[in-house]
Amino acid sequence: MVECYSGHTYAQEPRAFVWRGRRHVVQKVERAWRTPEGPHFQVMTDDGDRYELAYNEQADTWSLIHAPRVG
Repeated sequence: MVECYSGHTYAQEPRAFVWRGRRHVVQKVERAWRTPEGPHFQVMTDDGDRYELAYNEQADTWSLIHAPRVG
């Protein structure tokens, strides 16, 4: 699940997301870009980790593209 800010369009900027049962709050969007499928975001969360989130506009789904290694 992704919580996002939606101003003039949906999925304008992610604000928080749930991964592995934990809610991660987005502290900063470090980079945003578009692909043919929709917007991508590199974000830093409240715990200092970086993630890449993508929204597929046609499928209306969010994906976690990259997450820090757990170990």
